[in-house]
Amino acid sequence: MHLPQAKLDQVMDRFRMIEARMESTTDGAEIVRLSKEHAEIKPVCDAVERLLKARNQVPELEEMIALGDPDLAPLAEEELGALKESLPDLERGVALLLAPKDKDENASAILELRAGTGGDEAALFAGDLFRMYSRYAAAQGWKVEVDSLSEGEAGGFKEIIASVTGEGVFGKLKFESGVHRVQRVPATEAGGRIHTSAATVAVLPEAEDVEIEIHDKDLRIDTYRSSGAGGQHVNKTDSAVRITHLPTGIVVTSSEKSQHQNRAIAMRNLKARMYDMQRQALDTARSDSRKSQVGSGDRSERIRTYNYPQGRVSDHRINLTLYNLPQFMEGDMGQMINALIAEDQAERLAQLEEEFR
Repeated sequence: MHLPQAKLDQVMDRFRMIEARMESTTDGAEIVRLSKEHAEIKPVCDAVERLLKARNQVPELEEMIALGDPDLAPLAEEELGALKESLPDLERGVALLLAPKDKDENASAILELRAGTGGDEAALFAGDLFRMYSRYAAAQGWKVEVDSLSEGEAGGFKEIIASVTGEGVFGKLKFESGVHRVQRVPATEAGGRIHTSAATVAVLPEAEDVEIEIHDKDLRIDTYRSSGAGGQHVNKTDSAVRITHLPTGIVVTSSEKSQHQNRAIAMRNLKARMYDMQRQALDTARSDSRKSQVGSGDRSERIRTYNYPQGRVSDHRINLTLYNLPQFMEGDMGQMINALIAEDQAERLAQLEEEFR
């Protein structure tokens, strides 16, 4: 990919304008806004400067070679060869920084898992998936907090919703949204037959710095007694909270011990769900022009199969199969997640190339 000089100049001009404005303004709000944009654009400008420096060196070295100096020409030839080898990587680095980005890339996220077809086995699988994500999150240094859950009769979860807090959570987990299918012999199966069950995963970006308008008249708030694991774990007061957003029909719950805390958690999750609806509407509008389904976030799409007898996990969107299922279920998901990110990057670069044609 050869990035047009005009596009690179545009980036540098914008950076200089921001710096000049930061030096001249005394408006506190504008300084905050400009500082944020400055921090975002500086890595791009640094990469552009490296690329422009390399491009400018090419004719200089070619001129030196043309002069035929017996001492300098061989050195210039060697340097020119190395420089031309590095140019594609420099171009790609700048292109990735310029390519359309998901503005929620660095956001924390709400993780929702629900048992699908398969009865008790589906709930157990949802539990296994939640443990897998929790292990992966711990390895990334993220914090996982359960907001609400409904346990399966034989273990696992019919539904579990958790907040995952940290840097870049949504950027790494967003491709997990969809239907996950498992093929294995359930513990309850006496005949040793392989069963197929499913669980649905949804990953929603936390709606930070986004105006989500919610009116009190549009909400129905119910309190109820949480039904936990039983015994001492069952709440004795009506502290669990269920909020229904009447215009959209979205229902969110939280079942911690404090009713005040539950209201705050449920409202945060409601904002995330409403923001996700906006994102999905945009994704649907764009989907016709997208060649790949990697970033579609279609929750009804079967995205991955976990086959226990063969010890493999297969992602159907990028046709990648890994034969490390035991380690994968322990949270060793890096190879799969990196492959999904790489596929998405390739798609974004292709979009950028289309713009330059």
